[in-house]
Amino acid sequence: MGRRIEVTRLELSAGELRQRASRCLEGRVACRVLAIAHVLEGASRAAAASSCGMDRQTLRDWVHRYNRDGIAGLSDGRRSGRPSALSDEQMQELKDLVLAGPDLATDGVIRWRCLDLRSVIAARYEVVVHERTVGKLLRRLGLTRVQPRPYHPKKDGAAQEAFKKTSAPA
Repeated sequence: MGRRIEVTRLELSAGELRQRASRCLEGRVACRVLAIAHVLEGASRAAAASSCGMDRQTLRDWVHRYNRDGIAGLSDGRRSGRPSALSDEQMQELKDLVLAGPDLATDGVIRWRCLDLRSVIAARYEVVVHERTVGKLLRRLGLTRVQPRPYHPKKDGAAQEAFKKTSAPA
């Protein structure tokens, strides 16, 4: 059987911790707060940990973080992860490029696709990314994949109107 762990931060009672857990938007943090409430009520480390779906050692670590940092210490820390393929300046340039739209004469396309933007990114920034990564970059910039209907540059508006007028009504 493990030793009891001591919660030294006592500004919130077990009931107040339960209220905070019910208002917490992050499920993991709420579970950790509930486990600490169990410990404050006198439950053993094993019972408190198993009731909240964690190991005894994990609960001990969270109690130490709670003692040091309070409820804010129970949130997951920011993970570094892999750095972005493009810098912030390059991302802004990419956003401006997408919002301006392609030029048929220079870009050779009527509308941007991820595949087309991939080649533009490779040419401008000398960074090779996957087509799916381009979609993720666009989503991070707040751009959606909803696209207007394609507009053909050589369409004949007069011919379209003449066709509409001569067609038989349905």
